[in-house]
Amino acid sequence: MPAHKLRQMLDEHKIKYISINHWPAYTARETAASTFVPRGEFAKTVIVDLDGAEVMAVVPASRHVDTEALRKLAGASEARLATEYEFKSLFPDCEIGAMPPFGSLYGIPVYVDELVTEVDDLCFNAGSHDQIVRMDCADFLELEQPTLGAFAVKQ
Repeated sequence: MPAHKLRQMLDEHKIKYISINHWPAYTARETAASTFVPRGEFAKTVIVDLDGAEVMAVVPASRHVDTEALRKLAGASEARLATEYEFKSLFPDCEIGAMPPFGSLYGIPVYVDELVTEVDDLCFNAGSHDQIVRMDCADFLELEQPTLGAFAVKQ
């Protein structure tokens, strides 16, 4: 079952989605592989500290976040990857590292790399390390209204 907040939001907006259970996996690459989802269709949520405030950066599982490119896109002075200790309390209904890419549920701005928008169906962690959600990428973008830009780099 997806995180309660996520499920409630998707149901309230009558968004069609599929919840997929899988063996526990702890990285986006492992999760994509265990669910037979191409890494380019699996969205990885990374928490970045921009000028002392956390934001979500969403990139394909096959990429990393270029913090310098994200800093420029956001107009921030400083950017660095946040530590789990710094952000774990922001997502009380999620396992650490399994946050869905819906910052609006947690009061956090969301930045999505343009590569994510090139897929029809988008898959992402649903708040746990053993479940993902698959939904239409256009529905995700319409519902979340993230800032789009180019900040993903090859691993």
